[in-house]
Amino acid sequence: MKRYRTMVALLAAAVLIPLGSFAPALPAQADSAPARYVADRATKIDVMGEWAHPDDDTSIIGPCGVWHDRYGVKCGVIMVTRGEGGGNSAGTELGPELGLRRENEDRVAHYRSGTVDIFNLDRVDFFYNQSAPLTQYFWDEEETLRRVTRVIRETQPEIYIGFTPTLQAGHGNHQQAGRLIWEGVLAAADPTKFPEQLSGPDALSTWQVKKVFSGGSTAGTGGTTASANCTTGFTPAGLDTVAGVWTGYDSPYKWPAGNLQGKPAGTPKIWQQVADEGRAAYPTQSRVMYKGTSVPACPRFGMTSAFVPFQPNANAAAGRDDAILFGATKPDPGGLPLGTLEYLTFSRFLNVAGEPFQATVHLRSGAGPLSPGKVALTVPDGWKVSPPQNVGVVTATRETTVTFTVTPSTSAPVNQNAKVSALYSTAGKTGYTDNVVRIVSPTEGRFERWGNWKEYDDWLADTAPQAIRLGRSSAIQSMGIGKTIDVPVVVHNWSNQPQSGTVGLDLPANFTAHATSKPYSNLAAGAETTVTFKVTNTDTTLPATQNVSIPITTTYSAPAGTGNEVLTLSLVPTTAIGQATAAPTVDGVASPGEYAGQTLDLGRIWQGANGCTGVDDCGVSSTGEGNTAKVTWSDDALYFFIHLRDDYQSYAVTPEECVGHWQADSVEILIDPRGTASQDLKDTANTFKLGIFPFTNDPANRNGNGANGPCWSRDADNHQGYSTGPLASTVHNAPNAPGVQVASTAQWVGSNETTTPHAYTGGGYDLEVKIPMANLPAAVDPARLGLNITPYDNDDTSAAGTTTLRHIDMSTRLGWSALGSVQSDPYRWGQATVPGYAPPADRPTTPSAPDVSNPNLNGVFSPQTIAQSARNGVPISGRVPAPTDNSLKVKQVTVGQTSVEVDLTATGSGSAQLYLWTGLIGAIPVYTTSCSPAADPPPDYGLTPCAVTDGGVPPWSPDMSGHVVKHAPAQITPETEHLSIPITAAQRAKLLDDGRLLISYQTPNDEVQALDFTLKG
Repeated sequence: MKRYRTMVALLAAAVLIPLGSFAPALPAQADSAPARYVADRATKIDVMGEWAHPDDDTSIIGPCGVWHDRYGVKCGVIMVTRGEGGGNSAGTELGPELGLRRENEDRVAHYRSGTVDIFNLDRVDFFYNQSAPLTQYFWDEEETLRRVTRVIRETQPEIYIGFTPTLQAGHGNHQQAGRLIWEGVLAAADPTKFPEQLSGPDALSTWQVKKVFSGGSTAGTGGTTASANCTTGFTPAGLDTVAGVWTGYDSPYKWPAGNLQGKPAGTPKIWQQVADEGRAAYPTQSRVMYKGTSVPACPRFGMTSAFVPFQPNANAAAGRDDAILFGATKPDPGGLPLGTLEYLTFSRFLNVAGEPFQATVHLRSGAGPLSPGKVALTVPDGWKVSPPQNVGVVTATRETTVTFTVTPSTSAPVNQNAKVSALYSTAGKTGYTDNVVRIVSPTEGRFERWGNWKEYDDWLADTAPQAIRLGRSSAIQSMGIGKTIDVPVVVHNWSNQPQSGTVGLDLPANFTAHATSKPYSNLAAGAETTVTFKVTNTDTTLPATQNVSIPITTTYSAPAGTGNEVLTLSLVPTTAIGQATAAPTVDGVASPGEYAGQTLDLGRIWQGANGCTGVDDCGVSSTGEGNTAKVTWSDDALYFFIHLRDDYQSYAVTPEECVGHWQADSVEILIDPRGTASQDLKDTANTFKLGIFPFTNDPANRNGNGANGPCWSRDADNHQGYSTGPLASTVHNAPNAPGVQVASTAQWVGSNETTTPHAYTGGGYDLEVKIPMANLPAAVDPARLGLNITPYDNDDTSAAGTTTLRHIDMSTRLGWSALGSVQSDPYRWGQATVPGYAPPADRPTTPSAPDVSNPNLNGVFSPQTIAQSARNGVPISGRVPAPTDNSLKVKQVTVGQTSVEVDLTATGSGSAQLYLWTGLIGAIPVYTTSCSPAADPPPDYGLTPCAVTDGGVPPWSPDMSGHVVKHAPAQITPETEHLSIPITAAQRAKLLDDGRLLISYQTPNDEVQALDFTLKG
């Protein structure tokens, strides 16, 4: 905001790397604001990236360094979460404390590239999942989009980079972060979205991002990594325009004397070296200091949306290292003035061969009127398009449009995108743009989407139609071996005339159907119908390959032809859980008669196969000789007896580390009580998942399970958090697993040093577990319980040249149902029935609301976020700025002999966080090094090794590696005029040497303010 920014500009701290000049802001779409907001250089971002977690964003470290150093471009990052929900490989911080640490890691990674503005949105990092809808639930979809939109409108980025919004992004947080790129670009330019941001004393204006790189393909041939302008000669394999940047340029950062790599002291590091060092700057996420020597690379970005002219890859200028900036922060080589808008839209994206559609070119000048000119379209060979059209004067005050009729060839390939390009010519200047459409069969038969796949296709249709160029969802389903399911196929007529035909299934071996071909008739243009098949799997055992393909062929009549889709069907194991004659005794021994049912094979690997050498190492087996389990029930509890083969004990966790089971030897039991978690769009948030560590580093028995005994916790489920030990009571709404019993035969070897033999006695261990069904999120459906059991095998995790096991993930992951990322996909767990069991009548059948337990960090408690907000004026986490009738004005700050005195006025009530700080705030070193600080000054210090033993992790808590001298919270009222912060003589000396006071203020309405003062005596 202008008023807000004017106030804090007096306090702005200098950035270490000069930012250089920038282009004037472009006029955006018309809105009702009385005067247009224009971001000043302290606020303006040229290239904005957006990601879900710290370390998702490392792909831009090198490119941003080059763009910043050579072209004066300023990058920024919108970070939706701080990664608080993950494990911690470098300390004991979890939840908000971990978020504070991970924020700094991310700042360290990017700081040297000039990317000093990381806009954390303070959304919760709950757990790994593959569901954008679940992410929306936890993130508060509308509020998150509101914050993204404010940051865009505040910083006015020209270029936007980040994740794909498609399901191929994997992690549901990644998918949603990708969607927020498309939604944020639309919302920022739309005066009807969040109109409260566009009025009042802090009014912003709508803003049009010029280029979007989200989900584009960078595959292709040609180009180089050996020299500048590295995309010269590059030919994309697909239709997306690709821009690249060479990271072999020298950076401003020098190799220090004595560096381990043996590089001459004082010579520059190349930007790829800086990027690789930054990529490794996340020790809490199992990263280690980078000690290699980098070679130049050519990172590339595939463009998926553009509102300005650009250079196609066929033009030589597209190979330049600044090509991504053309039309956005630098004038396009075609000569049109910077700020000119040129883009192409279509009457519809999905089109049929031989049937016409409309293509419209949109134009608006970036500076002054453009002389009358001409627009011509280029279409694929065999297509037809109306001739070039004359266009009158194009101005900066209104949009000019030119519409063409395009008719695809009758032989245009189906299920493929096709490019249409436009060339605008005016007075010797040209502007190029392109876009794609997709050719589909006149009649298309698609397996009926469900769950996350249906939700994604609905998002494309309803929210971000332009993103459909990235592809619709795949056809996915699962079924238990030996079972029968419905396979519905939705037949849609995309043509302009009625269609008739058949839908057929090409079934693989071990499948049958009541019918493999069914007709449809006289389907009207634009209409659809559903044809349903009953398909039976005749397997009696789980095949070696659980995924099978079922081609779906749809014929049509006008003109006669066929269309195709492939359904991927995951076969999952099945079992019936029998009732025990008597409740098993949980003692780690399967006594006769306790477990009479089927033996479940846990010897299939679904991730990390390279870490396993055979059955003795991790229990892998194709014949059932490896890891196994038996399950039974008695009264209202499930009982498990699990046998694991393992030849090496992993790192032994302490009671505080009894979370993040994948970072040590462990077993996870996964239960979907209703068998519908994926269908309900809640995925594992509607399930019970118990991670069990067979032994611990707990000689004092603080866990209460015996000296060095097992421990367990719930993870990524309906009520995650510690389930045993001293921290179990800290979980929100604790306890989260009452009545669970675990017995383990594993005995810890007593040391995490590899010099101690780490073999398991007997070549493995046994676990026996009781889980009361009252702990499950809902009553068990005895006919369709989802179930999986997944062992995690970690071995020697010590770093090269060391003898201490590390608490990091190097696991081989196995399971009863062993499909990639199966831990997050309940629909791909095994299927179980529980004959004879009936849940208590009063037990709910609807799962309870999920409870994440670990909250996210509120940015008002982050000194680095406060300092950034005070410097650039963007409100903390993209929230609403504190209004004039409820804000602070600090009149004077004085460092006394025994206190820091703050004189202020307050116009309302709220809470303030006061941080006395010393030293560099933008990036706090994450590794130790023996290199001299004089030879390797900040911000490079701590990222270069001068000895093999370098790369330790400096202490962080409780004071951010010694930088927080004191934190003083304060409640503020209109009567508050003075605050006093007591300090010691040692603290005073620190503050007078290099001290500052950071203040965040938060109103009861969640409005925020940030202030930063240099301290003086």
